[in-house]
Amino acid sequence: MKKSQRPIGVFDSGIGGLTVLSALARRMPNEHLIYFGDTAHVPYGSKSKEAVTRFSLAIARFLESKGIKLLVVACNTSSALALRELKSALKIPVLGVIEPGARAAAAATRNGRVAVIGTEATVRSGAYVAALKKKRPGIHAKALACPLFVPLVEEGWWGHRVTSEVAKDYLKPLRGSGIDALILGCTHYPLLKKTISRVVGPKVRLIDSAEQTAVETEELLDEMGLKRRGGPGRREFYASDAPKRFLRIARLLGVKAKSVKLHPFDA
Repeated sequence: MKKSQRPIGVFDSGIGGLTVLSALARRMPNEHLIYFGDTAHVPYGSKSKEAVTRFSLAIARFLESKGIKLLVVACNTSSALALRELKSALKIPVLGVIEPGARAAAAATRNGRVAVIGTEATVRSGAYVAALKKKRPGIHAKALACPLFVPLVEEGWWGHRVTSEVAKDYLKPLRGSGIDALILGCTHYPLLKKTISRVVGPKVRLIDSAEQTAVETEELLDEMGLKRRGGPGRREFYASDAPKRFLRIARLLGVKAKSVKLHPFDA
């Protein structure tokens, strides 16, 4: 198969990365996309770097075996903890979501005060704060872990009162902090945009790395001459556990998935 005709691989610990897949599909409808949701091991944010790296490498090698031309790591925790290992192990370009998110936030903030919310592992890594300071020296950045957000999203409780109460408690330190930009540092979190916005207020711009990641993916394909031409691209979905549940939630998100194939793995 001609290299430009090959699919783009996308993975996350669960359904959150579908926000990135949707952004890629909107921006590049001609591209074939293969998505892997590691529903057997979600959430990644409470796991060690070693475990996250093992899971990420196993998924990446599976997607590489499907003939992908580029891998998008649509998981902030994997991007923070395993991106270097993924780039070393694979023979194709690998993009994470942290650099695009940091670039978008650095450009969006007016007063240079930015916050990041993410999983425990992403926050602990310091990857976002480091990326922000690299993009805009002198920026004031703080990070907060919101570990319950991922299981609440995976449960489909996007507008539930429990989710609202959890958000109020987690985000309390940000109210009155003077930030004007908040990075949703987990691909699950954009599904809670309305709830988060209600808590932090309308003056705080929410930064979703999905759109910027799609922009940078297209730019890289352009540079390499690998954009697919022709008719609409196909979509293929895999999950490491509970594919029927994955399919149900994906459809609730408006993702047009005909089926989800089961692919369990040991790592």
